[in-house]
Amino acid sequence: MPGRSRRNRTFLGRLPLPERTFVADALRTETVGGMVLLVAAAVALVWANTPLSSAYESIRDFHFGIEALGLELSLAHWTADGLLAIFFFVAGAELKRELVVGELRHPGTAVLPVIAAFCGMAVPALVYGLVTTSMGGTWNGWAVPMATDIAFALGVLAVIGTHLPSALRAFLLTLAVVDDLGAVVVIALVYTSTIHLPALIGAVLGLGLFFHLHDRRRVHGWYWYLPLAVVIWGLTYASGIHATVAGVAMGLLLRVAKDGERGRRPAEQIAHLVRPVSAGVAVPLFALFSAGVSVSGDTLGAVVSEPEPLGVALGLAAGKVVGVFGGSYIAVRFTRARLNPALAWADVFAVATLAGIGFTVSLLIGELTYPDPADLEHIKAAVLLGSLASALLACVLLRLRNNKYRRLYAEENRDENADGIPDIYQQADSTSPRPTTEPRTQDPDRHGHNGGRSADS
Repeated sequence: MPGRSRRNRTFLGRLPLPERTFVADALRTETVGGMVLLVAAAVALVWANTPLSSAYESIRDFHFGIEALGLELSLAHWTADGLLAIFFFVAGAELKRELVVGELRHPGTAVLPVIAAFCGMAVPALVYGLVTTSMGGTWNGWAVPMATDIAFALGVLAVIGTHLPSALRAFLLTLAVVDDLGAVVVIALVYTSTIHLPALIGAVLGLGLFFHLHDRRRVHGWYWYLPLAVVIWGLTYASGIHATVAGVAMGLLLRVAKDGERGRRPAEQIAHLVRPVSAGVAVPLFALFSAGVSVSGDTLGAVVSEPEPLGVALGLAAGKVVGVFGGSYIAVRFTRARLNPALAWADVFAVATLAGIGFTVSLLIGELTYPDPADLEHIKAAVLLGSLASALLACVLLRLRNNKYRRLYAEENRDENADGIPDIYQQADSTSPRPTTEPRTQDPDRHGHNGGRSADS
């Protein structure tokens, strides 16, 4: 129409800045990130179980890349080795922040989630071993049920836990980050058969240059770091070490000290910028080309009858609960670690069940462990079933705990006489001094405490 200056919009064209900002901010939230991951996994499952399954397999197995550099990979391989490096880069940045200014900087507060994380890795592996040994299987897949999926777990917690203490999220985040670091160490040590030394030296030198530019020279500009990151990733892949290790290494090298008195921490700022790519592109595409399992009676039967798939499913659904909760109890009982006053042991048990969601990294380790497509199909089905069982049980337990905290919050803020002071402050002994300041009216869990009230059972 004449007089209108709006340009024609193109399908899948560039979004206007306000909309692009809204989408990016949404993808940074655990709820949206977890939902995108869930949708991608659901699409993969449906696609792989329809008459279009052959098209799914053709796209997943399509090879492209630079053959001369040994980088002609399938699409599924590119998502697992390439895009997941972005996910692990963000995890490395979060771990670096936790180590410098977060929960892990104080040994007293770090002991509990660290011990819980290590026990949460060891016990599922042990459960897997016991199951497979008793049924005449092998220990090959012991590392598959070790990992916790950060995106899924935090997404479920964000949806269910509207009144849960914020300390619970901090505990789960620290637990999952340490858990992912352990998974990367296992991948680097166990699933590296041969080392190409010149490529490894080149990757180390590249990381040294990355650290020099970022931390010492304070060089800004993504156009310096993106090509360097690609080179480091390629050299790491060529060295024989799984390429996702490069992502974690670069994340751990990010500077946490503030730029200037009122500046942001570079590790936080970079993770903030990269997280939408990780949550909205990298992890969902990996799920899309990894979760496509043919769900049939034979596949489900294999999960409950064959030792390796059953070990994976039980390791996630049962081993994680025992490991995380037992490790937390052992840490409090036999070390100086103390449970956050805002939390009850029932909260820890609910989070322990949530830790059994081992989707992303478990699928990755499964692909590294079982190259045979038939075996891999059963292992993937076991990961999905174990993670689903953990998610459903965690939803029930977290909902119960959330209802408990919601009732406590309502009780503490009841004001039947509408005088602006909650009744709980006026029920004290008349000899006690009246509060001189207004009682808090904000949601207690936003501050990580519940007003001193116990929520046990």
